[in-house]
Amino acid sequence: MKTINQFIKDKIKEEYQPIFTKFRGLIHTKFPSLKEEMRGGTEKYYGVPVYRHNRIIISVSPTLKGITFSFTDGKQFEDKYNLLGGVGNKSLNLRLTSTIEYKDEILEYYILQAIKLDAK
Repeated sequence: MKTINQFIKDKIKEEYQPIFTKFRGLIHTKFPSLKEEMRGGTEKYYGVPVYRHNRIIISVSPTLKGITFSFTDGKQFEDKYNLLGGVGNKSLNLRLTSTIEYKDEILEYYILQAIKLDAK
Protein backbone atom coordinates (compact mmCIF):
# COMPACT_ATOMS: atom_id res chain seq x y z
CA MET A 1 0.00 0.00 0.00
CA LYS A 2 1.33 3.41 -0.92
CA THR A 3 1.85 6.12 1.64
CA ILE A 4 -0.03 9.37 1.40
CA ASN A 5 3.19 11.23 0.67
CA GLN A 6 3.83 8.89 -2.28
CA PHE A 7 0.22 9.36 -3.40
CA ILE A 8 0.69 13.14 -3.44
CA LYS A 9 3.85 12.81 -5.50
CA ASP A 10 2.46 10.23 -7.95
CA LYS A 11 -1.21 11.16 -8.36
CA ILE A 12 -1.73 14.88 -7.67
CA LYS A 13 -0.63 17.31 -10.34
CA GLU A 14 2.14 19.52 -9.03
CA GLU A 15 0.09 22.72 -9.25
CA TYR A 16 -2.64 21.20 -7.02
CA GLN A 17 -0.37 19.64 -4.40
CA PRO A 18 -0.38 22.83 -2.24
CA ILE A 19 -4.18 22.52 -1.87
CA PHE A 20 -3.85 19.05 -0.39
CA THR A 21 -0.83 20.05 1.70
CA LYS A 22 -2.83 22.92 3.26
CA PHE A 23 -5.75 20.57 3.93
CA ARG A 24 -3.47 18.04 5.64
CA GLY A 25 -2.00 20.83 7.74
CA LEU A 26 -5.50 21.85 8.84
CA ILE A 27 -6.36 18.25 9.74
CA HIS A 28 -3.17 17.75 11.75
CA THR A 29 -3.49 21.10 13.55
CA LYS A 30 -7.23 21.43 14.23
CA PHE A 31 -8.49 17.85 13.95
CA PRO A 32 -5.71 15.56 15.22
CA SER A 33 -8.29 12.97 16.29
CA LEU A 34 -9.13 12.24 12.63
CA LYS A 35 -7.27 9.22 11.36
CA GLU A 36 -5.61 9.65 7.96
CA GLU A 37 -5.28 6.51 5.83
CA MET A 38 -5.29 5.22 2.28
CA ARG A 39 -8.45 3.44 1.16
CA GLY A 40 -9.07 1.17 -1.79
CA GLY A 41 -6.76 0.51 -4.66
CA THR A 42 -6.55 -2.33 -7.13
CA GLU A 43 -4.41 -3.05 -10.16
CA LYS A 44 -6.68 -0.85 -12.27
CA TYR A 45 -7.65 1.85 -9.76
CA TYR A 46 -5.52 3.71 -7.27
CA GLY A 47 -6.55 4.18 -3.64
CA VAL A 48 -7.29 7.62 -2.21
CA PRO A 49 -6.62 9.32 1.12
CA VAL A 50 -9.52 9.18 3.56
CA TYR A 51 -10.15 10.70 6.95
CA ARG A 52 -11.94 8.75 9.62
CA HIS A 53 -13.64 9.82 12.83
CA ASN A 54 -15.70 6.75 13.78
CA ARG A 55 -16.07 5.94 10.11
CA ILE A 56 -14.80 7.57 6.94
CA ILE A 57 -16.12 11.12 6.76
CA ILE A 58 -13.93 12.61 4.00
CA SER A 59 -12.22 11.17 0.92
CA VAL A 60 -9.86 13.19 -1.23
CA SER A 61 -9.48 12.63 -4.96
CA PRO A 62 -7.25 14.40 -7.44
CA THR A 63 -8.69 15.37 -10.79
CA LEU A 64 -7.15 16.83 -13.90
CA LYS A 65 -8.44 20.25 -12.82
CA GLY A 66 -7.96 20.23 -9.03
CA ILE A 67 -8.80 18.37 -5.85
CA THR A 68 -12.19 16.99 -4.82
CA PHE A 69 -13.09 16.61 -1.14
CA SER A 70 -16.02 14.22 -0.78
CA PHE A 71 -17.99 14.48 2.46
CA THR A 72 -19.76 11.21 3.25
CA ASP A 73 -22.82 12.86 4.85
CA GLY A 74 -22.66 16.06 2.81
CA LYS A 75 -26.37 15.94 1.88
CA GLN A 76 -27.14 16.66 5.54
CA PHE A 77 -24.79 19.67 5.80
CA GLU A 78 -25.79 23.27 6.05
CA ASP A 79 -23.97 24.96 3.19
CA LYS A 80 -23.70 28.67 3.97
CA TYR A 81 -20.88 29.00 1.42
CA ASN A 82 -22.95 27.29 -1.30
CA LEU A 83 -19.88 25.36 -2.50
CA LEU A 84 -20.97 21.73 -2.23
CA GLY A 85 -22.06 19.84 -5.30
CA GLY A 86 -22.88 16.38 -6.50
CA VAL A 87 -25.82 14.18 -7.28
CA GLY A 88 -25.37 11.40 -4.75
CA ASN A 89 -28.00 10.41 -2.21
CA LYS A 90 -25.61 10.85 0.68
CA SER A 91 -22.31 12.52 -0.16
CA LEU A 92 -21.50 15.94 -1.58
CA ASN A 93 -18.24 17.29 -2.96
CA LEU A 94 -16.16 20.41 -2.61
CA ARG A 95 -13.97 20.95 -5.67
CA LEU A 96 -11.01 23.29 -5.51
CA THR A 97 -8.87 24.25 -8.49
CA SER A 98 -6.40 26.70 -6.96
CA THR A 99 -4.81 27.65 -3.67
CA ILE A 100 -6.63 30.98 -3.96
CA GLU A 101 -9.94 29.10 -3.53
CA TYR A 102 -8.64 27.21 -0.50
CA LYS A 103 -9.70 28.70 2.86
CA ASP A 104 -9.12 26.93 6.19
CA GLU A 105 -12.34 28.39 7.63
CA ILE A 106 -14.43 26.89 4.82
CA LEU A 107 -12.91 23.42 5.15
CA GLU A 108 -13.16 23.65 8.94
CA TYR A 109 -16.87 24.53 8.65
CA TYR A 110 -17.57 21.39 6.61
CA ILE A 111 -15.27 19.14 8.67
CA LEU A 112 -16.97 20.15 11.93
CA GLN A 113 -20.33 19.16 10.46
CA ALA A 114 -18.91 15.86 9.22
CA ILE A 115 -17.57 15.04 12.69
CA LYS A 116 -20.84 16.02 14.38
CA LEU A 117 -22.92 13.83 12.05
CA ASP A 118 -20.52 10.93 12.44
CA ALA A 119 -20.75 11.14 16.24
CA LYS A 120 -24.53 10.52 16.18
